[in-house]
Amino acid sequence: MPPSLRVLESLADIDPARWNALAAGNPALQHAFLDSLHRSGCASAREGWAPNYLTLWEDGALVGAAPLYAKSHSYGEYVFDWAWADAYERHGIPYYPKLLCAVPFTPAAGPRLLAVDAPTRERLARALLDTAKASQVSSLHVLFPTDEDAAALRKLGLLERTGVQFHWRNAGYRTFDDFLGALSHDKRKKIRQERRRVAEAGVTFRRLTGREATAKDWDFFTQCYRRTYREHRSTPYLNRAFFGMIAERMPDNVLLVIADLEGKPIAAALDLFSQGTLYGRYWGSIEFVAGLHFEACYYQALEFCIERGIALFEGGAQGEHKHARGFLPEVTRSFHWLAHPAFERAIDEYLEREGAHIAQYVDELNDRSPFRRE
Repeated sequence: MPPSLRVLESLADIDPARWNALAAGNPALQHAFLDSLHRSGCASAREGWAPNYLTLWEDGALVGAAPLYAKSHSYGEYVFDWAWADAYERHGIPYYPKLLCAVPFTPAAGPRLLAVDAPTRERLARALLDTAKASQVSSLHVLFPTDEDAAALRKLGLLERTGVQFHWRNAGYRTFDDFLGALSHDKRKKIRQERRRVAEAGVTFRRLTGREATAKDWDFFTQCYRRTYREHRSTPYLNRAFFGMIAERMPDNVLLVIADLEGKPIAAALDLFSQGTLYGRYWGSIEFVAGLHFEACYYQALEFCIERGIALFEGGAQGEHKHARGFLPEVTRSFHWLAHPAFERAIDEYLEREGAHIAQYVDELNDRSPFRRE
């Protein structure tokens, strides 16, 4: 490996300001967010996320970086390759370890090749692929990259996979009613009914940034978060220590929505946000109220975006129910390299068929837009 390239197992030795200068304002790529994942033990070698950050240096300055992990499983990625791993196992070929370039537990688009300029981005993409080829891994996976990153990875011949998420875009709405006015009559009526039911049940809401939320608020959110995972018979990825760290280290990028009933909290939702984008993340409740999920996770966040002039709300993974509430389909991308030639050919053929289905699905969704037709 040339002296300009270094693989780091920690962000502790990187100046946060230098790192953040490459992160394009994305809160999930901030030094504090990633470092908190590691310090809290949520994304650690013990949990199957061994950091192998690929960094590029010039004259002692950080000019490029990629959040890279050696993975011993496929949990927490949101681009599902379990079938690929199963096929490898059935043929007696190890699929793990693999290399993953992504933000742990975060299905949100953003830079994966953090670079000062386009030539550096292409150098970093090549170094990423060369690192994978020189390692004893089955594959390399780059999840949810930006269009600029995608172009650099596409040039190297990586397999391209598409998916669908649902995003809301702010068309300069002054109020929530302005937004409702842009929807078709039936969608507008349904949202008003959902909000009315929650209000009539006596539920009120508090929207708190990291600066405003208390330790008690975070304790309650953690309880809700864990309950959601228990209900799905799953193990939560994140812990109370992580939530406390990001609240303290990046308070102006964290939004906590808490629902209260009769003076007691009954539900909470967590979002990340920047000046231009809000990212829906997690939610949970300890009491059922019809429509509470939509209000806490979507409508409160939409009001926050409108108040602050935030242009984009990424609703997170999956969830066609978002479409009826003003979220439109957006194609997401991931890129993949597999060391085994036969498996790479087979997966390439599969991705071509899958991509055709995704394109057809997006067309169908666009044909039944929730917005009024002029």
